[in-house]
Amino acid sequence: MIYDVIGDIHGHADKLKGLLDKLGYKMTQHETLNISYYQPPPNHRAIFIGDLIDRGPHEIETLQLVFAMLDAGVADALMGNHEYNALAYATVDDMAEPTQGKLKYLRSHNQTHTHQHQAFLDEIPFGSETHNYWLTRFYELPLWIETEHACFVHACWDVDSMAVLKPYLTEDNRLTFEALQRSSQKHSPEYDALERVLKGVEVALPEGTSFTDKDGAVRHRMRVKWWQQPLQGERIVDIARAARSDLAQIPQQARVEDLSFELLTDKPIFVGHYWLNGEPEPLSPQVVCTDYSVAGQGHMTAYRFDTQQPLPLCSDNFIQYKPSAITPE
Repeated sequence: MIYDVIGDIHGHADKLKGLLDKLGYKMTQHETLNISYYQPPPNHRAIFIGDLIDRGPHEIETLQLVFAMLDAGVADALMGNHEYNALAYATVDDMAEPTQGKLKYLRSHNQTHTHQHQAFLDEIPFGSETHNYWLTRFYELPLWIETEHACFVHACWDVDSMAVLKPYLTEDNRLTFEALQRSSQKHSPEYDALERVLKGVEVALPEGTSFTDKDGAVRHRMRVKWWQQPLQGERIVDIARAARSDLAQIPQQARVEDLSFELLTDKPIFVGHYWLNGEPEPLSPQVVCTDYSVAGQGHMTAYRFDTQQPLPLCSDNFIQYKPSAITPE
């Protein structure tokens, strides 16, 4: 079996179609479901790594393309933090009292959150029948998938965090309503675990140290490259996954002092989420990221993973769709 692991799409259906065409997928009519879907080449299966929505110009079309493949049984798709955020944005917080008669949502409807979600809401109005339909379908997306040969998750393969979440998930690692409620309560064990799985590993900065990110938010924690082992005792600036401007605000000798994370699998791990740039290559001998900034200046990216030859992970197995490189025949 060959898994075509497809990176974050963010509503760019046109680029997704370009990549699927390049991968050899063919638009096909399903005989019994009465739907059109992209059929993979023989012995191939697509795995979408999450973040199907937000930012892009073709939100509904993207979802239709991906879920048609799921319904046809030729693909799997993971939940990304943007699908999770969409559910939280639309779900009333059962643990909070209304403020001045207004309901409180699990993800507040402040300016920042609404702006991040605006492309989706422009196509799919809040509270509409279409909105409710796609929210229901988001619940079908597992938080992680593990096969005999590999592990797939949106941001970080952390078995300890997964163990915290597991009692509230379905048997196949899908969110339940209770899991959504619990994991949206800040500073709860479930919240911290969900943050790890869908957003990555962060470390606390030394007391009195902070940085201001590109959006003007003051932050006291920094995301790190969890795929680099070991992390404990390393300089934060050496393992941080951050912009140079952010790193410039951190003391050069500040080190990781108390990080509870260990990579506890020998299988290849596939992630998205990290907005990489440049020519694609594995993050480590064990970890591949297929998010190459399609919603920015990057390209729609996939990695072809052959279960008959799982290792070594190789740059040659990346495939990108680059519209600017296409010329008429």
